[in-house]
Amino acid sequence: MVAILVATLGLVLFALLIGNMQTYLQSTTVRLEEWRVKSTDAEQWMHHRQLPSELRESVRKYDQYKWLATRGVDEEALLKGLPVDLRRDIKRHLCLELVRGVPLFDQMDERMLDAICERLKPALSTEGTYLVREGDPVNEMLFIIRGHLDSYTTNGGRAGFFNSCRIGPGDFCGEELLTWALDPRPSVILPSSTRTVKAISEVEAFALIAEDLKFVASQYRRLHSKQLRNRFRFYSHHWRTWAACFVQAAWRRHKKKKDAAELRIKANAKNVELEKPTSSGSGLVVYATRVARSTTKGVNEVVNSLQKPAEPDFSVDEWINS
Repeated sequence: MVAILVATLGLVLFALLIGNMQTYLQSTTVRLEEWRVKSTDAEQWMHHRQLPSELRESVRKYDQYKWLATRGVDEEALLKGLPVDLRRDIKRHLCLELVRGVPLFDQMDERMLDAICERLKPALSTEGTYLVREGDPVNEMLFIIRGHLDSYTTNGGRAGFFNSCRIGPGDFCGEELLTWALDPRPSVILPSSTRTVKAISEVEAFALIAEDLKFVASQYRRLHSKQLRNRFRFYSHHWRTWAACFVQAAWRRHKKKKDAAELRIKANAKNVELEKPTSSGSGLVVYATRVARSTTKGVNEVVNSLQKPAEPDFSVDEWINS
């Protein structure tokens, strides 16, 4: 009797498993067929528009990666169909740690963090895609979930200058929007990117568009404006690059001044040995003086050419709050 009961229960569970698998496969098959139809439509459209082969291949790569990442599920549509509190909890689970990893955001209260998480949208990029180029307007911040990117700058095309770093999961890019969003004086002109960001693998991220960041930052600025300036300078890639260039130029100026001073000392020592100035000794003194002057002038030009990054002016808020 017990054996029959166990066997019957096993058959029921097996039937449920088969039914669930069949439902899942049917759902996947339907989405796969929809994806194939869309891919066919895209191919026909690209053929009609006579797109070059490179662009066609890029479209195919993105389409395939999007399918692999989402399996045809529209995450935004799925979340919009859920109750507000459940949607907030899911977004919080997916995005909170990424948002907390951003300087300035980690000091926000839970309400502000929830507001940011709710406004994040999924974003996908394929290998070789330029997310933003140096000098182009920045219209969103990206919080990286998977993949790696190269971020580099030529400091506005300055000859001989190149600074690069690699960013990956847990990092972010588009920090120029923070300055723009935190500025008390509103502007409709988006900031220009100080870096070029290129995907070196498939990248999955969450995006926060400029207007959403502006709204959240305006709420935060009124609460903590006096704490922002130094924190922003410390964590900003743009400020770090400027500071490194400034220190490097100052060191070169110091080094060349030191070398010129040593030349003068040698020239004076030679004059003392000969008990009177000679043409060679005088020549060394003149040369050392010229080196010092040209060095100071050249390095000063380099220092003056370094464009200091813009930063929010909180005096407006402080005047209003006083």
